[in-house]
Amino acid sequence: MMVTRVVSPNASAVPQERPVGLAARLAPGLVLCVAVTLVAVVLEEAEARLFGRAWLEALVLAILVGTIVRTIWTPSQRAFAGISFCAKTLLEVAVVLLGASLSVATIMATGPALLAGIAAIVVVAIVASYAIGRLLGLRHRLAVLVACGNSICGNSAIAAVAPVIGASGEDVAASIAFTAVLGVAVVLGLPFLPAFADMSHLQYGVLAGLTVYAVPQVLAATAPVGAVAIQIGTLVKLVRVLMLGPVVLVLTLLTRRLRDQRDGQPAHTTAGDRPRKGGPGLHKLVPWFIVGFLLLALLRSLGLLPQVVLAPTAALANWLTIIAMAALGLSTDLRSVAQAGGRVTAAVTLSLIVLGAMSFGLIRLIGIA
Repeated sequence: MMVTRVVSPNASAVPQERPVGLAARLAPGLVLCVAVTLVAVVLEEAEARLFGRAWLEALVLAILVGTIVRTIWTPSQRAFAGISFCAKTLLEVAVVLLGASLSVATIMATGPALLAGIAAIVVVAIVASYAIGRLLGLRHRLAVLVACGNSICGNSAIAAVAPVIGASGEDVAASIAFTAVLGVAVVLGLPFLPAFADMSHLQYGVLAGLTVYAVPQVLAATAPVGAVAIQIGTLVKLVRVLMLGPVVLVLTLLTRRLRDQRDGQPAHTTAGDRPRKGGPGLHKLVPWFIVGFLLLALLRSLGLLPQVVLAPTAALANWLTIIAMAALGLSTDLRSVAQAGGRVTAAVTLSLIVLGAMSFGLIRLIGIA
């Protein structure tokens, strides 16, 4: 009787493999991901030239272009290893580098009441968003991604949480796609709110910082209102981003069972390898990239990172994230995303409404004038 060993196409490395052999094995998928990334960057630049601003960032465009490519053409088996490497390893490195952009000292200047309120809103919003997603029939992992994306920092939070909970490419693509669409809608519509809700620039800045997904989007949403809105909105947004590390660390401790479960997803390239059942070691409970993220954030806050490295580090993190998103798009079955579309849209929309209501409540509760 002959036994055939089946090697999963999403395996990211072969033990004892020589560097040259590993590079050769990863090259086809890596080149494909970089190609999709370059297309996304060109499209973003074209948007900026045609419309004066890029409505869809390269990060979002990369996953959309990758998904389109995957829909009309299936990569060869030789490309899967490189795609998996980009979707997992490069993404984890990008999360680590993101820590260098956070400064705790700057954030503390906003005051303890607002800081505590923001942290509380993030926690409550995650729980509420997850509950909404489950009530609407979303899978556990997809509900977690939507909850974290809405409550913390959109695409970056989804990208950071995905490897911790073992989310599939389809789940990541679905959550990012719909939060991206709603993120653009919020940026376009939110600046009209102060005129109708009789809000001060300070109040509006807090609201924008609490509800808009990405830091660049916060700048776009607050710029029409004024400098005060821009400054407070950016600070509030940075507090939300700072919550990413603790939230992911808590999820790591709480989602062991979730990582061991399977929810019927196809065996495509995933954003994180799901571990075998059994007691995980410390490196599984506290992933290396979360430790790196928190360490860089601490070093930045203590002023131990040279200023000259901050800009290149942020740029590298951005490029690696875009490449990882291209890989997630290339691993996505568009039919699976379409099947979950209506429910995901409803979950993201309702979660955003709940987050907005809580943000208004916080502004009134702590008496922001």
